[in-house]
Amino acid sequence: MVAVVPPEPPLLHLDLPDPEQDDLSSLEFHARLGQAWELCDRFDLQTEIWRGRILRAVRDREKRGGEARGAGFLQWLREKEISKTRAYGLIQLAESADNLVGGGLLEEQSVNNFSKRAFLDTARADPEVQQLISEAANEGQQITRQQVRRLAEEFTAATSPLLPEEIRERTQSQLLPPKVVAPLVRELARLPEPQQEDLRRVLREEPELDRVKEVTHTARWLSRAAEAGLAVRALQGDDLDLDRSLEEAVRLDVLGLAADLVHQAQQLEQAVLRLHTSWRRMGGLHERLWLESGSSTPNLRRLLQALEPLSGSNLRVSLGELAGGKRLRLQLAEESAEQLEPPPLPPGP
Repeated sequence: MVAVVPPEPPLLHLDLPDPEQDDLSSLEFHARLGQAWELCDRFDLQTEIWRGRILRAVRDREKRGGEARGAGFLQWLREKEISKTRAYGLIQLAESADNLVGGGLLEEQSVNNFSKRAFLDTARADPEVQQLISEAANEGQQITRQQVRRLAEEFTAATSPLLPEEIRERTQSQLLPPKVVAPLVRELARLPEPQQEDLRRVLREEPELDRVKEVTHTARWLSRAAEAGLAVRALQGDDLDLDRSLEEAVRLDVLGLAADLVHQAQQLEQAVLRLHTSWRRMGGLHERLWLESGSSTPNLRRLLQALEPLSGSNLRVSLGELAGGKRLRLQLAEESAEQLEPPPLPPGP
């Protein structure tokens, strides 16, 4: 039998400042509130780690054989009113705690020195960053999310192989701020190798702060346009080379416009697909309700007549007073794939 140690009585009292205390400065008032909030974060972290371990135990128990394997875990979640997503998030938190503590990096009592978000960020950080943060926590320092982010940025900016050596050296020499270089690494990681190398060449020629910011923006626009381009059906033609198109946009210094154009095309296609789904569904509902109604339901028939401009192949929608009371007319026509194919080219002379 496993002995259950009764928990210590919970701390239900917080030393909060009096909002009506006139001789208390606003700075001190908010500082004391911030301390109380951090205390809540630490209690919340401990609680959720233990809940994650409990949920993991329930899940692992239910993994053992039987046709209804896992059903008991889901039933347990329903009884505790915990969603499946939250349950697995808590289990992941518990596993992160076990890895940091069990791996010897962090002393068990040092978990109390973290806010919840700082702990999660530490668990996701590189091993070298985890080592630095754990050492600080073991020494009794209070670990905040900003501190974890700063160390992660410094490590990334000084060591990432995606950066040219010139940028890494200037970052290590504190000539470039890590908080500016780290976003560059994130954006470069989303690009294919040829585009990465083109941007690294620019940075080698001019490893200055303004150029780093400019290249970061360029990388962000390139990745945004490429990701949107993969989803735009209108760009799926065999004769279109999106990468070459973006290279030309870079040369003309209009990459931002091109990326916005492709992104808006993606949004427009998605909006049209949602419109088509709603239009088909509304047409079906309109027809069914018309058949169910009759002369004994004049008001229901008037409702259907009022909505008819939205259920037919010609849609007429008011744009409202801001557009001067104008109406938008759209014609929807479904075509087969054969109808969408371009006509053949005429024969040569």
